[in-house]
Amino acid sequence: MGAMSVADILNQSVGGYSLGHILTAAVTLVVCLMIIRVVMHLLERILSRTNLERRIQRYVCTAAKVVMYVLTVVIVAQGLGVNMTSFVALLSVLSLGVTLAMEDILANFAGGLVIMTSHPFAITDAVESAGTVGTVEEIDLFHTKLLTPDGHYVLIPNKDLAASRIINYTSLGRRRVTVKITASYDAPTEDVFAACQDALDKTENVLQNPAPAIWLTNYGESSIEYTIFCWALPANYWSVMCNLNRNLRPAFDAHNVEMTYDHLNVHIVENKA
Repeated sequence: MGAMSVADILNQSVGGYSLGHILTAAVTLVVCLMIIRVVMHLLERILSRTNLERRIQRYVCTAAKVVMYVLTVVIVAQGLGVNMTSFVALLSVLSLGVTLAMEDILANFAGGLVIMTSHPFAITDAVESAGTVGTVEEIDLFHTKLLTPDGHYVLIPNKDLAASRIINYTSLGRRRVTVKITASYDAPTEDVFAACQDALDKTENVLQNPAPAIWLTNYGESSIEYTIFCWALPANYWSVMCNLNRNLRPAFDAHNVEMTYDHLNVHIVENKA
């Protein structure tokens, strides 16, 4: 029996596949794995230079690796001569079905990526969104956990949080305290201002920059409204507001200023006729 040529060797069948197809698939697999390794190395270097959190970088790398592995399987199978049309069609149908079934989960996932990349708030920040006020305790890809002032944990879906109006009370490093108070029309404005200033002076943790301010803001039916503006650190906000309210009443008493409430004055005019 004569020596076999290279073409004859490559045309030999192993498990239904020619040796040439197997060698081509093997070389393709090695090349694809090398490309995946190089691409992942470059992707990790690029992501490390961004401001993305480590968790997001890991998610992006994992997703990219899964996609490239799936493409590798398809390419290697085609190298073996396998018809991948049905597989690709099945994969497309499965992807569509999973997408429809996990619509809310994927929406929360996308919202989590938006929050983690845009950084509208951070852990321990005091925020308000959709009528809920609380301190951020945890941020994951699907929910954000807030601790409310009354001690409740609230889980807000990230898709709702990313699409709603968010107020961050901590990001500026200070928070404004606003207190409104009413005084009698009989009380001189200067006396009311002095009483409010005394209450401010006796309240601890009030920031002097920006400086506190006292304004006459409204003339009511039976009283005049005054508004006190001052600033405090976010951690001292509630104590400053409550202590300022507590100090106002004795300050008004000390300056003989009447702290009014809703009432009706009836004046009787004597008929001298």
